[in-house]
This record gives sequence, C-alpha cells and structure tokens, in this order.
Amino acid sequence: MKNRIRVLSLAARVSISLAMLMLFAALPLAAQSVITPHDVARIRTVGDAVISPDGTQIAYVLSVPRNPMTEDDGGAWTELHMLGADGKSRAFITGAVNVSAVQWTPDGKGISFLARRAGDRGNSIYVIPADGGEARKVAGAETSISGYTFCPHMMHVAYLAQEAVPEAQRKLAERGFNQVVYEENLRPVRVWMAELDASGTAGKPHMVDLPGSASAITWNPVGEKIAVALAPTPLVDDDLMSRKIYVFSEEGKVLAQFNNPGKLGQFAWSPDGKYIAMISAADRNDPAAGRLMVVPAAGGALKELLPNYEGHVGAIAWQNNDTVMFIGDEGVATTFEKISLGGERKTIIPASGRILDRFTLSRDGLSAAFVAQSDHRPSDVFAMKHGEAQPKRLTDVNPWLAQKKLATQEVVKYKARDGLELEGMLIRPLDEVKGQRYPLILVVHGGPEARYANGWLTGYSNPGQVAAARGFAVFYPNYRGSTGRGLAFSKLSQSDPAGKEFDDYVDAVDHLIATGLVDKAKVGITGGSYGGYATAWGATYYSNRFAAGVMFVGISDKIAKFGTTDIPQEETLVHALHYPWDNWQKFLERSPIYHVQKSRTPLLILGGMDDPRVHPTQGMMLYRYLKTLNQAPVRWVRYPGEQHGNRRAASRLDYSLRMMEWMEHYLKGPGGAAPPPNLDYAEPK
Repeated sequence: MKNRIRVLSLAARVSISLAMLMLFAALPLAAQSVITPHDVARIRTVGDAVISPDGTQIAYVLSVPRNPMTEDDGGAWTELHMLGADGKSRAFITGAVNVSAVQWTPDGKGISFLARRAGDRGNSIYVIPADGGEARKVAGAETSISGYTFCPHMMHVAYLAQEAVPEAQRKLAERGFNQVVYEENLRPVRVWMAELDASGTAGKPHMVDLPGSASAITWNPVGEKIAVALAPTPLVDDDLMSRKIYVFSEEGKVLAQFNNPGKLGQFAWSPDGKYIAMISAADRNDPAAGRLMVVPAAGGALKELLPNYEGHVGAIAWQNNDTVMFIGDEGVATTFEKISLGGERKTIIPASGRILDRFTLSRDGLSAAFVAQSDHRPSDVFAMKHGEAQPKRLTDVNPWLAQKKLATQEVVKYKARDGLELEGMLIRPLDEVKGQRYPLILVVHGGPEARYANGWLTGYSNPGQVAAARGFAVFYPNYRGSTGRGLAFSKLSQSDPAGKEFDDYVDAVDHLIATGLVDKAKVGITGGSYGGYATAWGATYYSNRFAAGVMFVGISDKIAKFGTTDIPQEETLVHALHYPWDNWQKFLERSPIYHVQKSRTPLLILGGMDDPRVHPTQGMMLYRYLKTLNQAPVRWVRYPGEQHGNRRAASRLDYSLRMMEWMEHYLKGPGGAAPPPNLDYAEPK
C-alpha cells in the first residue's frame, strides 16, 4: 500500500458518528453478538486530546488499526481529527498516515503535528489551519524530529532530532563496514533552534550545545527560556533513571538545572513562567514517577506538593499561576484534582467508573479535554468546563461496540496470606449461571511498577471480554509493588522477586475459589514482561496451581536477564536493589528455570525476536529446558521484527488467537498434546 495523506476540505468534513449511533440503536437486541479476537483487532483508540487556547475546539489523534487480512502489515495508522465548537467531529488528516505530537500554535489559529510526507527523511513539523486548508511544512531535519516547541510569538521553533550519521561513515557502511560497536558511537538527540519567517517557515537551524541527549522540550509561555529533559546518553537505562530538567536561553546558555531524583515524567511551565511543575520519582529507588514536584524556574530546591500521597500522579497542567491540576491514580480508579502552591487541595472529579488517562487545559484554565475510558468502552474524547460536575463524552470511535454483549466487570478486594489488603478487577463469565464453577484466566501486569485500572481491559494480549464471552472468569490483580497506592506500597516488592508479590496472585485465585466462582483445577495464567515472569513462575514453582500458561516477553533466568537487558540499572535500582554478584544463589533460586523439574503446566511462550528489554534467549532457555524434560507440552512462538510487545497488526491477531486457543484447549477442551501449530486466521462467519 502506498503511503498517502488525505487532507479533507472543510466542506467535505462530515461527521457520521451520530448516524451510526442511530443505526445501531435501531437494531434489535437479538442482533447483539459477543466480542472476538477479530473485533479486538479493529478497536480504535484516542491517543491525545488537545484543547484550543480559547477552549472552543479539540484536536485529537485517532489510532486506526490496519486490517491484517487486507492491508499491508504494520502498526496502526494515527489520524488527526477535530471537534468543533458545534460538538461535531471532523476528519482533518486521515488514511495511511502517522500523525503525532499534536499541539495548537500559540495564536490558536493552527494545529501543528509531526508526520513524514513525500520528500521527508523522517518526521517533520507541519501546521494545518484550524478552519481548514492544506497542511504546510514548517521544519524538517536530516534525521527524524521527535519533539518540538514554538516560542509564544511564533518567531522561533526549537525541535529535537538525532545527530546525522557523518557522510564518511555512511559511505563506509554502504561498502559493508556496518559493524555495530555495542553501546558506543551513540548519536544523541540534540536540540535545534531555527527562526521562523513571515510565512511561518523555519530557516537554517543551529544546534544548541547542551550536555546530554534530549527527550522532551517546552518553551516558557511568556519569556525567552526553554525547558528540556536531558539524559547523560541516549541509552534507555539513562533515559529511564537519569533524566534531568535544564532551562536554557534562546542563545543556548544554561540558566538552571534541577536535581529531580530517579525517574521523570511530564513537566510544565506555570503560565507566568516563574515555576516548573513535574511528575518525578521521590528518590533514586522509587519504582515510578508519581510525585508532584514544583521548583522555581530560576533554580532552587524541589517542593513536593502532595507529601505522603497514597496514589500516583498521572498527568498535570497549570490552571493558573498558583494552581496545578492533576489526574490521580488511586487504587483502581482515578480522580481529577487541583492543588495550590500553598497546599490547598480540592477534588474536581472524584473516583468513579470512568478512568481518566490524560488531559489538557484551555489558556484560562476553565475548560479541559480528557482522554478517558470505562469498563465497557476504550478511550474516547471527553470535555468539561468550570462548574460542571462531570466531563461529557464527545466521541464514540467504536460505535459497533454498542451491539456487543459485554460481561460484568467488578472490583474485588481480598487479603493476602500475611493480611495485606489487595484489590483487582474481575470480569465475570458472560451469561454466568449461579452456583456453577468456571475456568479462570489470571492476568498479571508487567512492571511491576504499573497497575490495572477499572477501565477497558481487553486487548490483543489481554483476554478480557473475549475470554468472558467464551465462559471464562478473568481476574487482574494489583499485587504489592503495583502503583496507585502510594510510594510505600510500590516498594513492598523490592528485593523480593517472585516472593510475596507472586504469592499475592495465588492468594487471589484462592479467594475466587472460596467465593464459589472458580474451578480450582482449571486455572490459567498469562502476562507480559514482568507478567511473563509471573507466568513462568506459575508454570514452574507454582505448577501445581496452574493448568495452563501463556508467557509473553517474559523472564526465565534472572542472572541472564541482567546480562542481556537494556535496562540493567533500572532493574537494580528500583527492583532487585542488588546486583547478581551480590547474591548469585538468590538470583538463581528466583529464576523459573531453577524450578523446571516441578513443571507439569502446558506453557505457550511468545515474544519478539528483536526484544532489547527481555532478550529472546529468555524464552528460548525456558523452552529448551521444558522441551528436554518433556513433562508437559511447551511451544515457543517467535515474532520477527517485533520488540518488547507486538506492534504489527498480523502479529497482534496471531497472538490473540493463539492465547485463546491454548487456554480453551487446556482449561475447557481435551488437553493432552498441544493444539496444531498452524492457525486459521479467517474471521468466523
């Protein structure tokens, strides 16, 4: 398929959402069907919703999966759409496109974005008028632009782009001298500055000499200063653990540097340019950036606005010069709140059945656009104005879901064996019969610095509603070490891999068995990354508890993991707290391969062949050990070109079908030998 960008004229932009909703509403209830893996493959999601400075319009990015059976394989397309003052959604840039980093221009007259169009070497900066017209190119680079920011008066633009390969080196590579010296000769992402002419087009850029590799940048709203996040090197480990915020002038002089500890999340200028708010880790060993910090832009000590907060801050924006608004991840829910620099706090949207993912504010701070989801709908655009009690949903990007029969999802609280109170989400079997016991799929999240929220829990690697429609119960535990319950809770699993945290999910199974819902002999386990580690542990150490396992990009050997991952420092500082050589035996005993002789659990192992985080040898070793022992069926599926998670449409559909086939075969079907290795990818009629 040729790469094309379709820019629609204002007259041609017609919203069809209402008509589709009316059509679906007119269908009889009997037309309802259950959700399938092929349905999951076509779910659209809203990535960003950016409100205009005057609060009247919202630009949003829509992720549109490719059809793996009819389109060239690849990741989802990302389109630009607009919600006007009339509340109607109009397509701006659609088709085989990948739009990202959407912003409103400071004057509110245009929408800027990154895209790669004909003639571009990589992503370039474009602007399309808010009232319609053709997108024009503002700036390009020798390499792909990864971020950008305009000065308040649109006189300059600063952008991030990797240094180009020197010409001499490029010519040598063409002659076959393309060897890679691992983790050396790295090309950092640099900050480039360019002046804009009267038409808004950038002139020749110059590189700003700053110490490190840049990853995020934003201009002071009122002055000639820019804030940028810099890591010492382009290595992923440094990006995760060592990013610091610098403030520099238009001339490139560093004016301030902040010693934010550990992991760094979003940061933003106050409207008057006097302060910078950031989501930071509490310390070097904090597993996740979730503390709300404020610091004078001229320099000084960081001040935590929410000390002892038993949640994690997920997103921030300044409402005015004195007040920061934020989304709080609290347990399995979210809140929307504000706090002044003096510490006065107010809840705007309390915890409810809606999960807020991110938000933006109008210039006056009185209107907001949200990306939000619920247990029965993936992400959509929501909005609210000052004084309103709840945000209103403005889009329905998956109207066909209204005709899908969905199972009940509920929050379940239970106690671990040591008395710690835990919670998670249970999706009950569709058309459940009281008194009947059902097979269970336990889904363990990765991280472990992550959590499951009470939102949409169905995806290509997440069985959710697909499994519930086929008669499974599905449970998502937030074990100790998860986020959403404060700093202390998130550190409970440190230096104890596969210890109490993994007992927590077995205790969840026991709780569900005790309620009468789950058949003890028909429990499966799945998860990716750290959840894949849990799956491998469940199929070996805890094999007597699990009748099937599907492990995705999971860890099997903790010693080898350290030696092959691209995040060894992150692994040590916020998880293990020790290096393997500090205690070889502990690292060995907490590795699933150490317990393979206990395994009687049929295990399906899947992962990308180019995974830099959990090296493919982690799956290979566990497969070879189990295959040699031959005590239970094992299968290893490798995805060429995929990394730490599947990106391409075909790989995702393949994963969904294999996961459900494996679980059905061993938890509901005949069991025994593994099902045939080849799949039928055709959608059932």
